[in-house]
Amino acid sequence: MADLKTKLSIKAVWSAQRKGNHLLYAVPAVFLLTLLSAFPLFQLARMSISDVGIKNITGSWKNVGLANFKFIIADSDFKQILINTLVFVGIVTFFGLFLGFLAATAFNDSKKSSDFLLAFMVFIWALPPIVNGSVWKFLLGGDGLINVLFQKAHLIQEPIPFLYDPKFALYSVAVVNCWAVIPFNALILKAAFKSVSKDVLEASEIDGVTKFQQIRYVYFPSSRPTLLVLAILTLVYGFRSFDFIYVMTYGGPGLATNTLPFLGYIKAFVQFKFSQGAAIALLSAIFTSGLAFLYSRSVRKEEEND
Repeated sequence: MADLKTKLSIKAVWSAQRKGNHLLYAVPAVFLLTLLSAFPLFQLARMSISDVGIKNITGSWKNVGLANFKFIIADSDFKQILINTLVFVGIVTFFGLFLGFLAATAFNDSKKSSDFLLAFMVFIWALPPIVNGSVWKFLLGGDGLINVLFQKAHLIQEPIPFLYDPKFALYSVAVVNCWAVIPFNALILKAAFKSVSKDVLEASEIDGVTKFQQIRYVYFPSSRPTLLVLAILTLVYGFRSFDFIYVMTYGGPGLATNTLPFLGYIKAFVQFKFSQGAAIALLSAIFTSGLAFLYSRSVRKEEEND
């Protein structure tokens, strides 16, 4: 009996040591993440409450409190840029999820053509944004392929200024961003559809449900947790989008496609007002951190439900 207790105690100590060793393995990763994220964020926050320009970027910084934030919010253009950002993010999120869901349902079969089309979409998603944006800038130009085809089909008389008219520019760039995020959402949702039991699908077919009813009452409820996670990720993607705006319109015409991330870039690296650029970046970081918190909560709830 004593030998059994001794063995059990030794096993418990060994198990505790193994758990402790597992935690030790995470120390280098935690240290690296802290070094690469926490310190830059601290410097960003410090810069946002300081007076930093091109002359004193490497010197001492004078603390100015919330003056940079007040100056940005009081700017007459800030309201328009904030509205642009919300409209842009709304379009990217809604159509990115809706069309991604449609694409996932359309390719949710074992046909080789579906696999080929999905692979082609993933190739589009994997293209660098600079390349993707440059191609779409050519396609949407005044003499671009889309306008030429519309004119050849006698749908329009004059070229549509997709990127040069304030009425069209923001929507055009937002649609291109949707085009880039749809393949990712479709791929994730198609993987979520694979978790649906074949018995449930066969039972629904026996009951005579239509394809639309199967999507509505079977696929949609089963993929709801995944859709929530994708909604948050797509929101973050839309909010931090910069590459397409930079390549296609450079924030123009006027302020038509100027969003908060692009405004931060202009303030910091064009006007060299680093403190104001840092303030805008910090506001963006706070917003995305809130979305990351929602993302972690949704993932945790999904794990608990499983």
